[in-house]
Amino acid sequence: MSSGAAALRGRSVQVKVPATTANLGPGFDTLGLALSVYDELTVTVRDAPGATVTVEGVGAGEVPTDETNLVVRSIAYAFEQYGQPLPGLEVHAHNSIPHGRGMGSSGAAIVSGIMAAKGLLEGIVEIDSQGLLALATALEGHPDNVAPALFGGLTIAWVTPEGPRYKKLIVHRGVSPLVAVPATTMSTALARSLQPESVPHEDAIFNVSRSALLIAALIQSPELLLAATEDKLHQSYRAGAMPETDALIRMLRAHGLAAVVSGAGPSLLVLGSDPAQRLRAAELIAEHATSPWECLLLAVDFKGATVMVHSNDAVA
Repeated sequence: MSSGAAALRGRSVQVKVPATTANLGPGFDTLGLALSVYDELTVTVRDAPGATVTVEGVGAGEVPTDETNLVVRSIAYAFEQYGQPLPGLEVHAHNSIPHGRGMGSSGAAIVSGIMAAKGLLEGIVEIDSQGLLALATALEGHPDNVAPALFGGLTIAWVTPEGPRYKKLIVHRGVSPLVAVPATTMSTALARSLQPESVPHEDAIFNVSRSALLIAALIQSPELLLAATEDKLHQSYRAGAMPETDALIRMLRAHGLAAVVSGAGPSLLVLGSDPAQRLRAAELIAEHATSPWECLLLAVDFKGATVMVHSNDAVA
């Protein structure tokens, strides 16, 4: 262990990161919402170099358990960017966020790693909120999922020449999210490949108006959610790759419910204006689905990612 890494000997951190849903209909690559499903992580510094990962829950037996694991790569990236030597690591993950379902699992893994790095480097390097967002965005490629995972609530994210930025907003207490999760998965890369490089001017104007309305609906006027979640930029182009998602969204919207694709899909998100609406949505999905779907009745997570640091005081 190098002298820099030796300073971390005995240090352990516990991290908790929420699931997210991005886009929310019209807010493509801009709007995200943190949800009350969590991945939890314990990272402990060890003398032996390299990393060993154990996984419980979602992804057990599927995700890498060595240095190629996305959490470990994210920790390593943060250490590298702040000029710190990476110590040996023992990582234990307990995952609850579904993989490949449009609930921000890759963003959560990246944020888990970055928050772990923040905790491990506490007192050596201080990583502020802007630094966390910059690290996560560099790894994820866009900030719409990582911003709510980091900071909780509803986030508006954008990119400037100086780096990514975000604004966190508090969601109206009446907003009641439901995420319906199918058995099938969807690749984010595939979903993005289905979109055209340009869209008609009138479609862009349509989405600008709905995105503005959606902010008002989510923080002040939930009764406007159905109109506010209309979209012409991405969902229709992806519909052919997830036909049952598309059919259920059309059915739910015909019943007056604000249903959209959750992230890149194939899960769908219903933003109920009250708890009764999402219960109705769950009933309709059960009636109309032709394959198994799990309906998650969730709360908005307002806290975002957290890290708790434990140090071995007996070791200098």
